[in-house]
Amino acid sequence: MELLQPSHPPGPPGDRFSGFSPPASFLHGFDQGSPAVASSLSGIVEEGGDRVHVAVGKSVEKAESLLHWTFRRFGSCEICLVHVHQPSPLIPTLLGKLPASQANGEVVSAHRREEKKQTNKLLLNYSNICSRMKVKPSIITIEADHVQKGIVDLVNRHGIRKLVMGGTVPENCMKVKMSSSKANYAAKKAPEFCEIWFIHKGKHVWTKEAFKAPGFLPPISHPKTETGEDLGFQPECLPSGSSPVSVLSGGDRNGVESELVRTRVTSSPALSDSTSRNDPQFSPTSSSTFSGYGSSAEKRSMDSYSKTEEESLYYQLAEATIEAEASRNEAFLELLKRQKLESEAMEAIAKVKAFESAHAREVELRKDAEDALRSTIQEQDKLLEEREKLTREIQKTMRNVALLDSRAQEANRRCDEATEELKLIQASIATLQYEKQKIRRQKMEAMHWLDRWRSRGQAGTSHCNGFIGVFEDLPELAEFSLSDLETATCNFSESFKIGQGGNGSVYKGEMLDKTVAIKKLHPHNMQGQSEFQREVQVLGKIQHPHLVTLIGASPEAWSLVYEYLPNGSLQDRLFRKSNNSPLTWKVRARIITEISSALLFLHSCKPEKIVHGNLRPENILLGSDLRCKICDFGICRLVSDETLRCPSFRRNAEPKGAFPYEDPELYRTGVLTTKSDIYSFGVIILQLLTGRPPVGLASEVRKAVSCGKLASILDSSAGVWPTHVASRLADLALRCCELNSRDRPELKPTLVRELEQLHVSEEQPVPSFFLCPILQDIMHDPHVAADGFTYEKEALLGWLENGRETSPMTNLRLSHLHLTPNHSLRSTIQDWLCKS
Repeated sequence: MELLQPSHPPGPPGDRFSGFSPPASFLHGFDQGSPAVASSLSGIVEEGGDRVHVAVGKSVEKAESLLHWTFRRFGSCEICLVHVHQPSPLIPTLLGKLPASQANGEVVSAHRREEKKQTNKLLLNYSNICSRMKVKPSIITIEADHVQKGIVDLVNRHGIRKLVMGGTVPENCMKVKMSSSKANYAAKKAPEFCEIWFIHKGKHVWTKEAFKAPGFLPPISHPKTETGEDLGFQPECLPSGSSPVSVLSGGDRNGVESELVRTRVTSSPALSDSTSRNDPQFSPTSSSTFSGYGSSAEKRSMDSYSKTEEESLYYQLAEATIEAEASRNEAFLELLKRQKLESEAMEAIAKVKAFESAHAREVELRKDAEDALRSTIQEQDKLLEEREKLTREIQKTMRNVALLDSRAQEANRRCDEATEELKLIQASIATLQYEKQKIRRQKMEAMHWLDRWRSRGQAGTSHCNGFIGVFEDLPELAEFSLSDLETATCNFSESFKIGQGGNGSVYKGEMLDKTVAIKKLHPHNMQGQSEFQREVQVLGKIQHPHLVTLIGASPEAWSLVYEYLPNGSLQDRLFRKSNNSPLTWKVRARIITEISSALLFLHSCKPEKIVHGNLRPENILLGSDLRCKICDFGICRLVSDETLRCPSFRRNAEPKGAFPYEDPELYRTGVLTTKSDIYSFGVIILQLLTGRPPVGLASEVRKAVSCGKLASILDSSAGVWPTHVASRLADLALRCCELNSRDRPELKPTLVRELEQLHVSEEQPVPSFFLCPILQDIMHDPHVAADGFTYEKEALLGWLENGRETSPMTNLRLSHLHLTPNHSLRSTIQDWLCKS
């Protein structure tokens, strides 16, 4: 029988077998052994002793930490990478991910090729990592449905003795739950001869030790490595009848590494039987030679038998020595384990005692907790019932809210559409009203030529109430919305503000293709909107050449829209705030006449007189031809009576500098009358004469008149005042400024005509045929009566209304009472007035 040569441990051969050496025939027989057996033995020793397997997965980071730890721990050993490829059970297709059994075969094959390509790329990456560490690894791959089963299968198939893999498995895996399924499975299912190191984040966590050496090695078949070298071990190369060979790797208590080859030797009959089969010199026929001791054949047979017996004893001794060494190692390991178990048992006893005391405490706490939990569960059940009830109510409310929200959105949408349409309609109505009013006014101007003439400022008279006044047939004022005014004034910007008064602010704006002045009143002092709108309509029907025209109003914004006059106010021009040329005495006299004409018109309105109540130079505006127009008339009508009587309102409403123009009697009685406007008119006349501030001006002029020094206080910038004009105006002004209202004059048409003649008669004499025979004044509406004479129509009608039917000139009875307009004379008078 051919036997394999055992490997002796390092050191002198006589350390373990002193005085015993194997026979030469044993060595000779080993040398004649099969080459396959020798190569297999070397492969087994290399596999068991120096090769370390590292299980790598798909995570490069984790695999890199495993490799670095392995290089540090097993620097001189050969590294073999172990990878289990897990085919994907689902195949991505155009219809989504399908099981491999249901997908198209070509699609599955293509996907598998792509998976293998990715696996090869991953392994190449791991190989590069090893190459950077100057390590040339070999690689083992396998396909398995479960990675942990694949690892255990590789361990069994290739007889892996040293394995490094990732995991967080604690040492006592039976008491503590493992956090890695792969590590758990490998720790439980791996063979006992495999020693496994578990690594987590580059740190050694636990080692599964190899408790015993395997009785025999499983069939070992090494796969193709990257270099193509075949490291497989074929057990068929062993001689028939021999036992399997396995490699043990371990150390004695002195730490000395040794490799032993253990073979199971058969009993003597089997050995002799095996020897007879393997030694051609020994056969059953030679047994007959033992009959005698003298022959040479018997001697050779005995020598061969003794050698065979000697060899058998040697092998038995070697086997016994190996078994004794193995037993001693196992006993030492068992001793270490026992000591470890004893210490663990002591710790467990201490823990048990601690657990018992803690258990008693926990029982008490558990009872308390159960009571508290029971009450909490009851409360929780109640809360859950209330919650369900509230949830149902909230859901119902949310549905209602959603329904209402949708309806509100629909309503808002319709409202927005209606608002836009309403704005368009209002704009159209305002435009149409303005156009209608404009056309109606043009019609009225065509019907009443005198109104048009006076609006152009050709002459100033005040006795034409038949043509100027409150027109009941005029259309209603245009009504504007707040948005219209905000658009016109850029949201009432300060840059558009042109004035500030006690009742409100005045802004300049653009509306209806023209420049307008918008007066925004303070709403807290105003009447209700209905009363406000009614009074505004009344004011809108007032038409006079020397009153600012009211174009429209906005009850929503408490605002009035007037025509815009570009030359500012009389206050600015009188005191030359804009460096304009001073007003001449003729212009000042004409302005006095125009103011008196406008006041006479306001005080003569029917059925109720209109009191301005705030007459001062700031409210007298000048047009392009220096014709004056009074603004803010009728504002007192818009203020409630209670507010108007309140003294605090007057103090707050009066602008700075308005006190000298206020009637002193108004502060005593609180009643606003036409005589209050007369007082303000007198102060304005004195200012036009002297060009001085109004405070104490009446006393100063009265003193100068009494001393005969009126010319010394007249404004020299107006030119040389005619003596009779200045005296007449100063006398009228002082009478108007009397403290007692009963001493102030009434504004009558005769007074207005007298003022009108002051600046006209001074220039050129009036032709006699221009004068009315009754009034002895310039005729503005000449008519021919039945007696052939021309009269002022108003004067002649007054003459006839008294029951007279005779001629004022001849005192003869008139043949008829019809009057004929004298157009030629009227045109002549107009031309003469324009030239003057």
